[in-house]
Amino acid sequence: MRKVHPEFAYQSRELAAQIEGILGDPPDRKNYQKMLDALMDEYASGGGIEDLNMMAFALVDVIEFHDPKAILADAGDFEYGDPARVFGAASCPAGKPAQMLAALEENHPDLARQAIIAAFLHKHPRLWDDDDMSLDQLAEGDEGDDEEDDNMVSDDFAQMFDQEGEQNG
Repeated sequence: MRKVHPEFAYQSRELAAQIEGILGDPPDRKNYQKMLDALMDEYASGGGIEDLNMMAFALVDVIEFHDPKAILADAGDFEYGDPARVFGAASCPAGKPAQMLAALEENHPDLARQAIIAAFLHKHPRLWDDDDMSLDQLAEGDEGDDEEDDNMVSDDFAQMFDQEGEQNG
């Protein structure tokens, strides 16, 4: 297991939520495909929204990965990576998907690099690990034996709100 940058882990989880949200319940594959086709058309024409999640969503079902190690190596740094290495490790089938990938590389190389990595992490969750920063994980090993009792307030603090004390003072 390789550790990835926490932002990539977050983006991968966001992509999963986005896919689930667009599919709906019950899943509407027709609507999902319409959304994908619209995004692919936009990105293939050189336009499209400059949004990591939208790019990853447009790529996730059509992208193929030839060098997972290169992508995982680049997943350690969210901001500063090597777009050429990431684009060289992935491809899309001929036609609109390949046009989209080429346009993303030309027009948004850094953001598309991040989107490719997020799509990869989403598709291959067993190849990576992230630092779990959930409250459950952070509380693990905490026996709750803090010395301070959080329910107690100091006398000075209590007197600030004691109106009778103000009148007598």
